[in-house]
Amino acid sequence: MQEGDGNGWVKLPDGSRRWGLYGAAGLLLYATDAAGSGHVLLQHRAGWTHMGGTWGIPGGARNRDETPLEAAVREFREEVAGDLDDYTVLARHEHDLTVWRYDTFLLRLPALTPFRAGNSESEEIRWVSVSATESLPLLPAFRSAWPRLRADLNTEFDEGRPGNPGGSGTSVDV
Repeated sequence: MQEGDGNGWVKLPDGSRRWGLYGAAGLLLYATDAAGSGHVLLQHRAGWTHMGGTWGIPGGARNRDETPLEAAVREFREEVAGDLDDYTVLARHEHDLTVWRYDTFLLRLPALTPFRAGNSESEEIRWVSVSATESLPLLPAFRSAWPRLRADLNTEFDEGRPGNPGGSGTSVDV
């Protein structure tokens, strides 16, 4: 974990805690295999991390001077090793809890780019078929968000015609 001015816990009115003094952000990468089946890139969280042993997306605390997308890309590059240069932002999801917010950016990659764990926060980084995602022990917040995220993927890509884009992406204010 890199040092930044956003690292720290925020206590919500219900007593629960969230990581990121200025909120947090992450990336959900999407690509298709040679047969046209959709996959998302997931992170198996290291046991020592908050909610360790679960699967989610690379992401983390936003620093004061970062946009949510800048924070999400920085966190991805800290936690995942590999080339993240060629992508299209499809959509942005905001989970706003008034005193804290998590921004998830859905990114389309042209292929199943190889990635691996980039630091000790990740046990494994893996492309998982969209249909198999729910079968994993997901981070509870990601499990809650997954139906909305998957719906966006279904909107962007016609699941009935593998690999066929169903839309040109969502305009995102970053």
